[in-house]
Amino acid sequence: MSTTKKNNKSMMLLLAAVFIVPVLLAKLALDNGWFNQGVTNKGELISPPIDINVLQTKQQEPKWKLIYILPQKCSLGCENALYSIAQVHSALGKESDRAEVVVISHEQSNIEQLAELANKQNVRLLSSDLKSLQQVFKETPTDGIFIADTLNNVFLRYPLQIDKEQAILHSRDILADMRKVLKLSRIG
Repeated sequence: MSTTKKNNKSMMLLLAAVFIVPVLLAKLALDNGWFNQGVTNKGELISPPIDINVLQTKQQEPKWKLIYILPQKCSLGCENALYSIAQVHSALGKESDRAEVVVISHEQSNIEQLAELANKQNVRLLSSDLKSLQQVFKETPTDGIFIADTLNNVFLRYPLQIDKEQAILHSRDILADMRKVLKLSRIG
């Protein structure tokens, strides 16, 4: 009878170990950051999101937004960003009516580029002042492409690309994230 008790005791310990050891290993993996925690977005997550409602002049139809802030001098990175957001908007296809391209300008923005953008029909120009932009974006650098939700909360940022090929490859990341948020959202 003592061998049966020993077998039962070892079986219970083995059974407990089978259930407890994986839980302990998972806890250790989470605490020590041993793996990528399921991040699927390609852009840099802005937490907490930036509320840009103060920059809006009038109430607009709720749409997802691809945002770019026009700098004083439009360099290669600026040109690539404007090209990228236009291409991403076009690549959305039938979902493009749920999103819009918004270019925010300020008193020091590039006048020539602003005049060129005024002729494009798929771009909404939003004028603001530099002080308001700095107050809204605070620590977040404004040299990038942003995605905002339908409530005007900016939550993703993509750095500018100087190389045209890199900008095109980077556009795929922006497109993937836009498709994902449009698929998951019923608004806009």
